[in-house]
Amino acid sequence: MSSINRQNISLKKFVESKHFQNFIIFLILFNAFTLGLETSQFGKDNADILLVIDTSILVMFSIELLLKFIVYRSSFFRSGWNWFDFIIVAISWAPTSGALSVLRAFRILRVLRLLSVVPQMRRVIGALGHSIPGMASVVGVLSIIFYVSAVLTTKIFGSHSDVNMQEWFGSIGASAYTLFQVMTLESWSMGIVRPTMELFPLSWLFFVPFIIITSFAVLNLFIGIIVDAMQVMHEEEGKPKQTIATKEDMLILEAKIDKLNQLLESKHIDK
Repeated sequence: MSSINRQNISLKKFVESKHFQNFIIFLILFNAFTLGLETSQFGKDNADILLVIDTSILVMFSIELLLKFIVYRSSFFRSGWNWFDFIIVAISWAPTSGALSVLRAFRILRVLRLLSVVPQMRRVIGALGHSIPGMASVVGVLSIIFYVSAVLTTKIFGSHSDVNMQEWFGSIGASAYTLFQVMTLESWSMGIVRPTMELFPLSWLFFVPFIIITSFAVLNLFIGIIVDAMQVMHEEEGKPKQTIATKEDMLILEAKIDKLNQLLESKHIDK
């Protein structure tokens, strides 16, 4: 085995080691702390020091990505998480002077790297992605309910000349926004429903079922879909996976075989 391959194997072990990952997590959390300090009076008084710290951490993140690229080479960009880290670090290197000074605020996005570094967080994000098809179906049902309800309330309540009725239900857009407020239970009773009931005493026959369907039933559907997705992912992780050996795995196996042959030869010579 060539010295270059051995160095590549050693570098891969270093990059994938728990100590290296913990160091990166520490840098992310420390960087989040320093970025928060910049918004305080302490940060304004020590802006130069915080800038040096921030630049140093960004250089370390860049070195980490460079090491991963050296180890994984072309397979580096096959991982969505590597793309995620690359984009965040690239945004951090964008010029932050002049008209682009607003980009300095986007440096806090580096904290999102915890999602790619911590396995438990990656599992949660994976479950959310796995549940998107089911959630899309629920959103479709909810959209139909909202459209029907918006048209209904516009024709019934929006036809009244009262100022509040015109503001809340004067158009489909206004009705949809008002119904969204009712669904979130934000001032729905005293703010919307009771004033409406003063003009339409039987309007509760609409609002009560609407709240039950949208706020409770649909919310539980979302929760159920996400929990089911996490359960499926947990079961898939528990199953034995058939993986194809990569070039790096073959190099590690060859190194172990060479070491075993050397050990056997040394014992044979001793005899």
